[in-house]
Amino acid sequence: MRKIVASLAALIAAVSGFFVISGYKIDGLDQIKLVRQENAAPVDPGGWPDGSPPPPANPGETIRVATFNIQVFGTSKSQKPAVMDILARIVRQFDIVAVQEIRAIDQDILPNFVELINAPGLYYDYGIGPRLGRTVSKEQYAFIFNQATIEVDRQQLYTVNDPEDLLHREPLVGWFRARGPAPEQAFTFSLINIHTDPDETDQELDILDDVFRVVQRDGRGEDDVILLGDLNVDDRHLGQLGQVSGITWTISGVPTNTRGTAQYDNILFDSRATQEFTGRAGVFDFMRQYNLTIDEANEVSDHLPIWAEFSVFEGGRIGQVATRPTDVPR
Repeated sequence: MRKIVASLAALIAAVSGFFVISGYKIDGLDQIKLVRQENAAPVDPGGWPDGSPPPPANPGETIRVATFNIQVFGTSKSQKPAVMDILARIVRQFDIVAVQEIRAIDQDILPNFVELINAPGLYYDYGIGPRLGRTVSKEQYAFIFNQATIEVDRQQLYTVNDPEDLLHREPLVGWFRARGPAPEQAFTFSLINIHTDPDETDQELDILDDVFRVVQRDGRGEDDVILLGDLNVDDRHLGQLGQVSGITWTISGVPTNTRGTAQYDNILFDSRATQEFTGRAGVFDFMRQYNLTIDEANEVSDHLPIWAEFSVFEGGRIGQVATRPTDVPR
């Protein structure tokens, strides 16, 4: 296996309180075995940095996990109120969103955005990774999640280390749990947030299969590993990632760009392990949903968010639907 290992990069988000895996030590980088230290904190149900408690759990049988390349999400976009309003309305449709292409030296972009999302009295929070890239144009990954429906282990956010520089932007990995059911019954899952380089998709997709397996064996014993993001290819060109045993993808033959001409984004997991998937997934066409012109939509992003629905119960307790519909979320 190539030298892709879990890094202990210092990923501290100013508002969310996300921290690197400080509650763990590495025991053999070759085997990626993480051993919990005696003083490690338990799963954190959320809350705010000032010590305020998390919101009451919002009971429901499912959660919706999404991925969204917001396209050059930086200072210029943040200064357009109409665009930011649409972006906030989009994120509110989902329980957790993996975001790509945050391009801002100013680290107030995301906390200000989450404040806007929460304006109606909601409880979203976020975790963000480091600025990455081989050029002066650096990008960050983030997870934005609803604390009423998602719990997070704030000590288990890490960037996959890539010592041989095989990936342009190393994925960000986080570990989450659905709120509502008793902890021992709740759906837990790892998310791998990725944005491949459009000029190197063949090489990177043949590395991401290794990344997927490394995260499966990162020491947490988590069988539900979900890789999601902007892959810059359709489901027919997933390379070695698409050949991982048991792997399935939720978007097939459906455009995911705003102009409706190409498929770039997807959500993948091992269908044998992740039986919590309800079979419902799709593309959220915000242009039609919010009655935008193509020019207005492209100001928001050249990508559409995609989503997949999962049971809040570990192993799944609602009827499974073996289809891949493209209906819009709630």
